[in-house]
Amino acid sequence: MQKQMTSPLQNKGNRVSDFMTDYTVIDIETTGLSCKQDEIIEVSGIKIRNNQIIDEFTSLIKPSNSISLFISDLTGITNEMLVTAPKIEQVLPEFMNFIGGDIVLGHNVRFDINFLYNNYLKLFNKHFSNDYIDTRALARQYCNASNNKLSTLARFYGIDATGHHRALNDCHITFNLYKKIMEIKLLQQ
Repeated sequence: MQKQMTSPLQNKGNRVSDFMTDYTVIDIETTGLSCKQDEIIEVSGIKIRNNQIIDEFTSLIKPSNSISLFISDLTGITNEMLVTAPKIEQVLPEFMNFIGGDIVLGHNVRFDINFLYNNYLKLFNKHFSNDYIDTRALARQYCNASNNKLSTLARFYGIDATGHHRALNDCHITFNLYKKIMEIKLLQQ
């Protein structure tokens, strides 16, 4: 396996430039953009083996404070939905167990990794150091859409983006985008 090595900041994984057939697609939803101040309110993943979905994980997470109307409008997640959700301390070990040692794939995945890393370190004194594939970086290299937002790329390639900004839906959109990028790469060879 050939890797494009980047500096492993604080024991984080490295970006992988090869196309893989076994990995876990991840996505999270948060209360804001700061991995140091904001909270995760949803985590999802889909486990891929031989380019096929074999398992899924998804959970809402109860934050310590109410979510803003902006976040609720963006994600469709309401404060009412989060009242009975488990706390991050319960969900994160289950999610990390689901991911295991897999390479993780996501769109702008460093955002997700930073939130997961900071929470895993703070709560359990463990590092999240899985290597990763970023479909946004691949889109810059292989795609000709007007921008590299997940919704724009989905529209450009005819990928169903229903429920965009819910973590499990975004995992499926990202998985389908990755397959499309692999097709484009094969055609360019």
